[in-house]
Amino acid sequence: MELTVAQKLDLLLKLQEIDSQLDDIKKIRGDLPEEVRDLEDDIAGFETRIGKFNSEISALEDEISRYKAAKKDAEKLIARYKEQQMNVRNNREYDAITKEMELQSLEIELAEKKSREADYKVKAKKEEIAATDGLLKERREDLKAKKQELDVITSESHEDEKKLLEKRDLQATKVEDRLYKSYTKIRNNSGNGLGVVTVRRGACGGCFNVVPPQRQADIREKKKIIVCEHCGRIFADVDTEYK
Repeated sequence: MELTVAQKLDLLLKLQEIDSQLDDIKKIRGDLPEEVRDLEDDIAGFETRIGKFNSEISALEDEISRYKAAKKDAEKLIARYKEQQMNVRNNREYDAITKEMELQSLEIELAEKKSREADYKVKAKKEEIAATDGLLKERREDLKAKKQELDVITSESHEDEKKLLEKRDLQATKVEDRLYKSYTKIRNNSGNGLGVVTVRRGACGGCFNVVPPQRQADIREKKKIIVCEHCGRIFADVDTEYK
């Protein structure tokens, strides 16, 4: 059986009442859910940063190992060249070996310099890790406290919320699909969660702009769906108790 506009609006208004009760429960939680998400994001960011620093330290330590190995190789070559110098047959051979020894000495100096630079970077990274780890511990403690606080509040309203959600699901099935989609869109775009309202004291119950008398009369008749020309909310009725 086709529902009248009045019946459709009545079903929609009942859905709004349930949604408003659910909104009230969420308001009790305040900003806690968002604060918990922000802290979780911070913690994930710090963990990623620490992981990146550790990877960089590992790469630097590999570099240091290579520089140390290069230094040892150069020292071995110098020792070998010194032995060769003892058996040279002329000055040209002596000068050639001396030049090779000088080149290896420069390689040692370069390896030592690069090793020191890498070691300095490792120490700096470890300091950054220590600082970040301190922040990470603080955030974890904050998160633990916020979660406990949220759990207490959520547990207190859990049963009420569960019943309301079940009631809402049932009520939503009774509302015309096209009207439900419009209501959901308006509600999501509104700051106070109201998608359908009544006229109170001659004004829209959502944006509080004045509704002309003739428009109020049309809304009372409930012959067609009428929306607020200012905010787009659906008018369900005119509250006669508010004058």
